[in-house]
Amino acid sequence: MKKNILFITTFLALSISSLSAQAVIPALAPSINSGDTAWMIVATAFVLLMTIPGLALFYGGLVRRKNVLNVFMQCFIIVAVISIEWVVCGYSLSFGSSSGFLAPYIGDFSWAFLNNINITDLSPYFISHSQIGLDGNATGTIPHVVFIMFQGMFAVITPALIIGAFAERINFKGFLVFTVLWSLFIYNPVAHWVWSADGWLFKLGALDFAGGTVVHINAGIAAIVTAIMLGKRRDYKRHAIPPHNITYVVMGAGLLWVGWFGFNAGSGLAADGLAGSALMVTHIAAGAAALTWALLDWFIDKRPTVVGISTGAVAGLVAITPAAGFVGITGALVIGVVVSLVCFVMVAYIKPKMGYDDSLDAFGVHGIGGIIGAILTGVFASPLIQSAYSGAIYGNSHQVVIQLITVLATIIYSAIGTFILFKITEKLVGIRATDKHEAIGLDETQHGESAYNNFD
Repeated sequence: MKKNILFITTFLALSISSLSAQAVIPALAPSINSGDTAWMIVATAFVLLMTIPGLALFYGGLVRRKNVLNVFMQCFIIVAVISIEWVVCGYSLSFGSSSGFLAPYIGDFSWAFLNNINITDLSPYFISHSQIGLDGNATGTIPHVVFIMFQGMFAVITPALIIGAFAERINFKGFLVFTVLWSLFIYNPVAHWVWSADGWLFKLGALDFAGGTVVHINAGIAAIVTAIMLGKRRDYKRHAIPPHNITYVVMGAGLLWVGWFGFNAGSGLAADGLAGSALMVTHIAAGAAALTWALLDWFIDKRPTVVGISTGAVAGLVAITPAAGFVGITGALVIGVVVSLVCFVMVAYIKPKMGYDDSLDAFGVHGIGGIIGAILTGVFASPLIQSAYSGAIYGNSHQVVIQLITVLATIIYSAIGTFILFKITEKLVGIRATDKHEAIGLDETQHGESAYNNFD
């Protein structure tokens, strides 16, 4: 009996002691998660892969052989110069906090040259772009510098997408000046609007998981403006201008598809279920769009084409980008099919009828695809993916209104800003290649090189 009483007393004493100890243990401070960090480093590399060599091969294969190196050079120098612009001031302008009337529209220079950012600092952004700052004390689980590099790859690929509109007819000096100005005055503000906790579209409730508005609509609208302002290629419609290397095109499209897993799944900023869901719907939307485009080619032109299925896959990847963290499989399938149908019509019928020379369909695929994806995000956003968000089919039709406002704001700002910057560049250094240079080819006239040399 005494032994039982002693046992019970001891047990109770230990239990009370344990509970008391737990009560005084402070909560663990936020810290770097090695799994999340490793994934985000890989995702950053994947997004870089999209520009070089992915986009370089995709666009380079679509132009004529005399201009392929010019496209490669444009992609490479964008990676170099915009990466520098990003750490000097671009990141701070996009994600920094300003004050007063500027706060909703642009960041300040507090993080210029990555000032005040240490390698041990945690990213102030977490879970997804659309949940930045929901908890003022919350931090991410990856180093701040990793987030900066990841976002830097988005800043790189966005102006690179515009290349597809003015390919084969822009001089290199004008291209470089325009690209830097566009990144500073168009990309950075729009990124701030949508992805910064200070941004006015973020506060409005805009959903853009990985760049439907910030990247694709923004670049697509700039593409159509520059294509129109530059004018058509000198021999446009005088004779056919077929792709010079379709093997490059399909390799580039394949690399873009792989890289897009980092683009979309990485935008959750963690190695978790949301990343897995984003990866899955990205793949399914691309597959649905590629299949739809191939079937359209087959039914209309009697044979499916490699260029067609590659273009369809890219259209699907573009459209799922804003929705990747918000929609399930049904939404992904619908988005993939719809975007392929609409972009096919834009490329095959609307462009020839309207007569603009969007050389590689940057507007027809990225601009239109981004618009479709952004709007359909407002339709198919599912609380089963992220409980805080829902779209029209779940009873929240107001989300469609928010998405439309976001789309229109991006279109208007990008169009007007691009027009102004184009005019400034034209006055400063000139922008259109001369007739002679265009006839000879930009590889030789701009870079003194040729992609293909025959030796006896």
